[in-house]
Amino acid sequence: MMQLDRDALQKKVHALYAKDHAELGASGTLEHLERAEQWQLAGALSAGGVLVFPHAGVHDCGYQIAACVQAALDSGADDVVVLSVLHAFTPAMEAARVAVAAGVDPAQFEFWGIQGTGIAGRREWQGDHALISWRHFWRAELARRGIAQDKAPTVHERYPYLAGGQPQNLPGIDELARLMEDAVVVSTADPFHHGIGYGDAPEDTYDHDEAGLLHAQSVIEAGIKLLEAGDYAAYNQHCIEAKSDARDTGQVYRYLRGAMKGAVLDISCTDSSELYAQPKPTWVAGALIEWRLAD
Repeated sequence: MMQLDRDALQKKVHALYAKDHAELGASGTLEHLERAEQWQLAGALSAGGVLVFPHAGVHDCGYQIAACVQAALDSGADDVVVLSVLHAFTPAMEAARVAVAAGVDPAQFEFWGIQGTGIAGRREWQGDHALISWRHFWRAELARRGIAQDKAPTVHERYPYLAGGQPQNLPGIDELARLMEDAVVVSTADPFHHGIGYGDAPEDTYDHDEAGLLHAQSVIEAGIKLLEAGDYAAYNQHCIEAKSDARDTGQVYRYLRGAMKGAVLDISCTDSSELYAQPKPTWVAGALIEWRLAD
């Protein structure tokens, strides 16, 4: 993969999100909200499960995000925990992630732990883009339902970092466990990044066509199986190979919610060749994933 100017990339990502949301507008937002109504997923949340939505291009996956917003509101819960990816947008964060993946103790790094709303300490989460579209559809659905902000459920954003196959050791994990006791839980992930811009050899790449999406889904489902088994170390390695950004969030919700069965309900894709100024194919698969507590 090409060498990244991570600061420049973060600015470019935020500019792209602003552009895409401006293009979406009120009518486009409503279209995604209405499309999302084909799923009724509140039951999974109310029963202690987890829903996972992507954070790729909003034109491509907005309806999947909206489906999770609607499920959280339909559940009737007073508190919603959103477990989010924390992207490595500094060289130090990326170096820590690489080192932990290679077996270095995550306690050696200042980023180890859980960030988020209402938590004192590190603030890298405030510059992340992963929940921009979630917040957008949350506000839009509240408005559509006529729910005032002060009457809405409380949303707690949580950003774990450097689980490293041992989510039980993350600083703040016990506090998060208590918060999740009476809350419904959703999470965001783009579980498959693929192509030349992500370091795949041209001869090994798939286009984002039907065959490519089937391949992406098979890879995502392989990761689901590892989480179902509670094999956090193998799952951590899977995320490296699949170029999934769900390595921390997946370990955390599986550890805290316990044994679950996961299923891909829907899959989408976003072309990211322009973002990275790389040749096609360079793309990301987004998936709507439902986790239900195991019987």
